[in-house]
Formats: sequence, C-alpha cells, structure tokens
Amino acid sequence: MYRYDETDRALVMQRVEQFRDQTRRYLAGELTEEEFRHLRLRNGLYQQRFAPMLRISVPYGLLESAQLRTMAHIVRKYDRGYGHFTTRQNIQLNWPKLEQVPDLLAELAEVQLHGIQACGNDTRNITSDYLAGVAADEHIDPRPYCELLRQFITLHPEFYWLPRKFKFGFTGAAVDRAATRTNDVAVHLVRREDGAIGYRFFVGGGLGRLPMLGQEMNAFVPEADLLSYACAILRTFNRFGRRDNIHKARIKIVLREWGYERFRAAIEEEFARIKASVEGEELLLLPQDIERVRAHFTAPAYEPPAQAGAAVTALAASDAGFAAWMKRNVRAHKMPGYRVVFVSLKAPDRTPGDCTAEQFEALADICDAYSFGELRSTYDQNLVLADVPERELREVWRRLNAAGLATPNIGLVTDIVCCPGLDFCGLANAGSIGVAQDIYRRFDTLDAQYEVGAIRITISGCMNGCGHHSVGHIGILGVDKHGEEWYQVTLGGSAGNDAAVGERIGRALARNEIADGVERLIRGYLELRCDEDETFLECYRRVGMAPFKTRLYENESEAAAA
Repeated sequence: MYRYDETDRALVMQRVEQFRDQTRRYLAGELTEEEFRHLRLRNGLYQQRFAPMLRISVPYGLLESAQLRTMAHIVRKYDRGYGHFTTRQNIQLNWPKLEQVPDLLAELAEVQLHGIQACGNDTRNITSDYLAGVAADEHIDPRPYCELLRQFITLHPEFYWLPRKFKFGFTGAAVDRAATRTNDVAVHLVRREDGAIGYRFFVGGGLGRLPMLGQEMNAFVPEADLLSYACAILRTFNRFGRRDNIHKARIKIVLREWGYERFRAAIEEEFARIKASVEGEELLLLPQDIERVRAHFTAPAYEPPAQAGAAVTALAASDAGFAAWMKRNVRAHKMPGYRVVFVSLKAPDRTPGDCTAEQFEALADICDAYSFGELRSTYDQNLVLADVPERELREVWRRLNAAGLATPNIGLVTDIVCCPGLDFCGLANAGSIGVAQDIYRRFDTLDAQYEVGAIRITISGCMNGCGHHSVGHIGILGVDKHGEEWYQVTLGGSAGNDAAVGERIGRALARNEIADGVERLIRGYLELRCDEDETFLECYRRVGMAPFKTRLYENESEAAAA
C-alpha cells in the first residue's frame, strides 16, 4: 500500500496544527459558528444530533495493521469504544469531543490517517474495487491511479470550494464491485486490443435527491491524461454548477438541465483546451510517474501453493459452522493456494458497519499473521482479508469467530447496508438501525437466508441516501410524516454492471409495518421465482412491479374485500 513520503507527512501534520489553532479560536469566541463550520467540514468534522462526528478518510479502502491498532486506541480514548465503516470505505466516530479532536487528528496522522476533505463541498475520499490486485477478472489494478488522482486533488485550491461535494469511484475489473456509476465520476480502467491502457469515464452519477447513474462521456482517455480529463470535468462543474440551491448543486443537475450533448461537449472542449496549453504538459502522467506509484502496490511475497484443498474440505465436512462460513465468506483468489476472506460486520443485534476496539485489535493481529498486514473496507460496510493462505482458513475462521466477526452472511438477506439514521445523524428523518435489526430477526437462521439467496437490502434515514437505498434490490428510505417515522420502498435497484435506480412501489409504510412488509416481499419472491437459482433481482426484472406490490399491500386488499 502507499506509504507517505516527507511531503505527505509534513502536509498532514501542518494541517493538524492549522485545525488546532482554528478550534482554539472558535472555542475562544474568535470565530463565528459559520466561519468555523467551513473549516471543520474540510477536516472531516460534522455536527450530528448529539455530538460531533469525525469522518476519517481511508483512500480506496486500504488499511494496515498499525492503523487498526491506532483505531482501537482512538475509539477507546476519544469515543465510546467503536468506529463505524461507511459506504465510502471510510471510518466514522460518533462521539468525539470537539476540544479533543485536534489531539485525535494528531494521533491519526502518526499512522497516515486524516480527515482532510472527508466532508464539505470538495473532492471526497476516492473509492475503489475492494478486490483490486487479487481478482481474476481484473484488467488493471486501479489503486495506483486512485493514488495519483488523490495526490492531485488533495487541497487543490481550484477544487476546494466546489458547488457541492464531489466523488470519484474506480474499477479495473470486468465486474464493478465499487458501485462506480453512483459517483459524480466513475473511472473504468481498460486495455485496448493494442495493449494501450486508458480510462472509460462516466460522469453525472449521484444518489440522494434525484438519484442518477453516471453516463459515458469518453470511452477511451489515454493513460497519460488521467489528471487532465479529471481537471476538465471538475473545472466544468466548478464553473457551471449551481450555487443557489444546495439540493440542485451536484454535477448530475448540470447534466440533467443541459442535456447530454451540451454537457459532454463542454467537458471535451475544456479537455482540448488543457491539452493544448502548458498546463496540459504539466498534468501529463509520464511513465515514471505511474511506475513510481505503482511500486507501492506490488504483489506480496506469496508462497508456493500448498496442497491444502482436501484438508480444508475435510474440516468443513466435520464442522457445520466452518462449512457455512466457507460457503458464504470465502472467495477465489487469482493466486493458487490463496483465498479472499470477507469479514462480516453484520452480526445479530449489531449496527451494520460497527467495529469495536477489541475487534480492531483482533483484526490487526489476524492481518499480521495471515494476510500480509493489510485489511480492506468494502462498499457494503464489510471488510476483506485479501491474501489468506488456504491452509490457514480454519484458524482465521476460529479467530474471527472468537471476535464476533465470522457471521456467514455475505451477500445474503441479513447483510444489510444501513446508514446511522436518526440514532446519530442530524440530517435524518427516521431511524435506520432499528429497522435493519427488525428485518434481520425475521431471517436470522442460515436455512432462511440460504432459501432467499443473494439479495441486497439497503436503508437510508433521509433523502441524502448514505445507505444507498436507491440502488438496493429492496431499498428503504426513511421519511418524516407529521413528526412520525415512515418508510418508502423501492425495488429493482442495482449498483454493479447492471446498475439501475430502484422504482418506488407505492405508499410509505409506518415504522411498525416496514419489517413485516419486507418479509412479505421476500416471501412473495420465493413464490414467484421460476427456480431456486433465480435471484430476487432477476425475478423482479422478469415479472415486474405488480405482483410484488400486491404482496406488499395484501393486508389492505383483504381489508377492502371484507
């Protein structure tokens, strides 16, 4: 993974000291609330319902064991003993004290973590495929390009006060595991038949109000022009994005109001202008620039494959718990003798995405012993040990199980994506965590989850869509109706290669109705599917909305008939 050089370290530490002084001045009454708001946001600090919330950037979701141990220390010292992994591969702390945040940031800086540009109207944390470097379907490892772009846009003065927040997502594989088209910009690394590397750019994605998927702007931007094309997009947005209405300030609104042809022409015109100028020469990525950063992402020292397959199969045959975990939480690796292990943060009666201090420490030890000291966070609030020797799978399971991190539910009905909702967030209209737990209890047995199969349930507590409800197979959006919590339901969303925005099914359900409603939808799917291999999404796309709507509101139909 990328390690800071002296410039990186100096920048982050100077930033900490700047914020320390800004916080001191605010607490002393020398800065107004509004003046301080802009400063704290650009250092990752929100004001939530009950306390500040600190968002810690995790570039492209990659963490090392030293950072995990520091997180364990941080959440004990400055928070309430846990952190929360988000859908942007970040970590959030919900209970820090404002006066302690500068000290907290200083300790994070010692292990190359920070909150710079984690909030505010600037370029946010860059997300990427959590299987980068280990997936068999990968064309090009996207992480070096993520890092090159991160270095370019961090604290860039031109893109530091954008009309609204701005997000990049990268993938370099055949399967989009990073929900890239839900971002303002999606970058797909591609390789032409002649071997040339380039980028397929999609622009104008975004969830929240008016969810949209990014549209293709350029099918092949040469490898050397990553920064120039990104600059052209950002500059177009900065010039023409709306600043008069926060709800219409995203780049997707420019695309919608202008239309595709005018929007694309503006970006291409700016790109051509940059390329014809001295600036274009300065932004050009030379081969040595790329190789310098790529050297940080070389493959670890894999050992020759051991003949462990038969032994692992025998162990699974004699231990149902291990077998269930192997079935759901272990995936293939491009290297013989290794596997990818998913760490579930979706245990019963736990908030999706939460990780305790003890679990951070356990993960650090497991990473060091079995996965070259690295861990990855995923788009759907789980974690990944990317390089586990096959012969060590039983021991990894044992240690994860002891830490409460081996729930065998990856991709199943209880693997629910969920924002903090009204329990924490000052923007939320309704609770999310309790709804997720209620749904979980209805399908808490493995038999029930296996019967349902692959399904993605996503929950957001407000229109901002941090729980990505718009692209869930079943999406749930909390709304406020006269001071009461209600929930709108959408069906048919997807965040992968077949990306789609879900369709709203009908009237909202009350808090005491929503979990039962989701159960009726899933039971309806089991009746409607053509065979056991047809997924919920496939079934919905085949039969359409009507039969699901009938089942969701079947109690009302019965009442009307009576």
